[in-house]
Amino acid sequence: MTKGLIFNIQKFSIHDGPGIRTTIFLKGCPLRCKWCANPESQSANVQILWDQKKCVQCLQCVKSCMHQAISCREEEIHIDEELCQGCLNCVSTCLQSALSNEGETKEIEEIVRIALQDKDFYEESGGGITISGGEGMSQPDFLKELVKELKNHNLHLAIETTGYIPKETFHELAPLFDLLLFDVKHYDTNRHFEGTGVHNEQIINNLKWAFHQGLEILPRIPVIPSFNNSIQDAAGLASLLTEIGLKKVQLLPFHQFGERKYEMMHKEYAYKNVKALQKEDLTEYQNEFIKKGLDCFF
Repeated sequence: MTKGLIFNIQKFSIHDGPGIRTTIFLKGCPLRCKWCANPESQSANVQILWDQKKCVQCLQCVKSCMHQAISCREEEIHIDEELCQGCLNCVSTCLQSALSNEGETKEIEEIVRIALQDKDFYEESGGGITISGGEGMSQPDFLKELVKELKNHNLHLAIETTGYIPKETFHELAPLFDLLLFDVKHYDTNRHFEGTGVHNEQIINNLKWAFHQGLEILPRIPVIPSFNNSIQDAAGLASLLTEIGLKKVQLLPFHQFGERKYEMMHKEYAYKNVKALQKEDLTEYQNEFIKKGLDCFF
């Protein structure tokens, strides 16, 4: 697999592992988190976004679509994702740039070339490459080949993962990385299902396996209002991590960076207008982890 579906390559990233990094975002995710900041990452296909503010209703996109995937209803452009083939003809046709695409097929050679452009910064800062998503392991065959090529250049490799990966796949891919940035969203399986659409047993089993294999792991908890932001939730999550044997955890306060994307994708956003959390809102929450002996930071 020399090609993968990528929706972003972000240079000079400082929040996805140590040092200065280039983060490569793969499309596809098995979870449907209600607060997801990258809803465009969930589908494993190319997606078309419509910006109503730029649209002049010329309907050239409707006329240009060979697959009848685009329609106009009540002065709104709608893209049928089941019919869309990701040819991007509509995007190139739109003179107002009201249509854009999320997801593009890229060759490993091109991705590695982009990653190597900042190798000096990685070496000076102790940085490297982070694979993200969506789910970083969502395209396993492509990922194996990409990692192989990146390792030929002695780059530090990290991956962001939900942990919701088939055991065999996780056991094969996880040891390829120098660092696992491992999402831990809830200790209670039913609450986990309510927020993400999946239960957490497989996630916890993979986390335990990675720990017992001696892999470098940084658990990261997205702290989400009305889902896992109570003191009781903090205590339960802290107990889970300490029982496994983990010593540190990073808290990721809820933010609203992805709200506009839902509008452009005609998707309902469960957290619309919910106030973002700040570090100072989570002092007591953080203390629950510290009391359990965990190095807890933002």
